Amino acid sequence: MSTDALASTTTAPGRQVAFEVAGLGDEAVGYLDAWELQRRVHAEVVAGERPDTVLLLEHPPTFTAGKRTEPHERPVDAGGAPVVDVDRGGKITFHGPGQLVAYPIVRLPDHVLVVDFVRRMEEAMLRACADLGVVAGRVDGRSGAWLSASERGPERKVGAIGIRVSHGVTMHGIAVNCDVDLAWFDRFVPCGIADAGVTSLSSELDRDVSVHDLLPVLRERLAEMLAWQPYEPTPDAGPPAPCAPGGVPRVEVLRPGSSA
Repeated sequence: MSTDALASTTTAPGRQVAFEVAGLGDEAVGYLDAWELQRRVHAEVVAGERPDTVLLLEHPPTFTAGKRTEPHERPVDAGGAPVVDVDRGGKITFHGPGQLVAYPIVRLPDHVLVVDFVRRMEEAMLRACADLGVVAGRVDGRSGAWLSASERGPERKVGAIGIRVSHGVTMHGIAVNCDVDLAWFDRFVPCGIADAGVTSLSSELDRDVSVHDLLPVLRERLAEMLAWQPYEPTPDAGPPAPCAPGGVPRVEVLRPGSSA
């Protein structure tokens, strides 16, 4: 597995972020291979052997179950896709072709709290969606990028987030649905939320929006948020759903001395 480096971006005095495309399309990266790549890059960032790095990629069809996943939330029929238990917070979600995944492996500045980082990653998704013509926002009590209920359907998620922090450096990240086959999401309850839907940029815009269309836009917005400067948050998507669960960010923080 090889990575194609994109130009590094200077985000703050003395800090740079390297963006690397690990594999797209026919070169989509198997989830376990990408997880091993994340661990290797994470160790190098922790050791100061490489700059903050964002991995950009697609996965073959894969379900990943975070630590809060309940047995009944797993797909009864996974359609041949593996179900992988992972070390991030949150519940179960799906990765597959047509979904752009970004894994920011970055050292958090002292003034940036973990929840602030989560909000910055959400903001990068929201701004990238807006750049392509989809107005999304946050929903109280639900992580990710959401569209308000409309004639198209109930509240629906276009971008997911699941973060882990170890030794002050982040892992895992975000996933935005471009032209992913939404039928995969009918096989389970995404993120354990039964009263909302899942959508894609292509579905919302009634035209094809590919991973390649989103990649430079999301890269720019991630660089913007990883500059660690103050920003004006995108307005919320709308009022919280009546039965929205109680707002636990999909984050796991490991204290110093814990294993990565």
